[in-house]
Amino acid sequence: MSKGIYCLVLALRKDVKIPVGIRKKEYEFPKGFYCYVGSGMKSLESRIHRHQSKNKKKFWNIDYFLDYADIVAVKTIQTNKKIECKVSNIVKSVSEDRHIKGFGSSDCKCPTHLHYFKDSPLENDKFISVFDLRIVK
Repeated sequence: MSKGIYCLVLALRKDVKIPVGIRKKEYEFPKGFYCYVGSGMKSLESRIHRHQSKNKKKFWNIDYFLDYADIVAVKTIQTNKKIECKVSNIVKSVSEDRHIKGFGSSDCKCPTHLHYFKDSPLENDKFISVFDLRIVK
């Protein structure tokens, strides 16, 4: 089992309002691409597999979002270091800087861990370079 940071690259095919959490607070999401940055410090593979599974108990904000979005890619960085927030902030810096405040970042001081891209970030050299370990060390 490896440890590390992951980024789910997600495609949202249409504008949607998504009720999230126990309180079902509605968030508005425009169609486009999203990158969700998380960590798997016990097992990176298990965490990613959980996100890819359709049958799971909803626990995190991203679980609700995944009912509407498709995972188109998963980027990873294998590390023992807790650099999830650093990676998220770098992804934010190359995104459209349109985010849902507090989404996926309830246990840290980051404004969000879900970042919006109008077009696929997989075509964006700056996004791709985020996963070059030399940038985030």
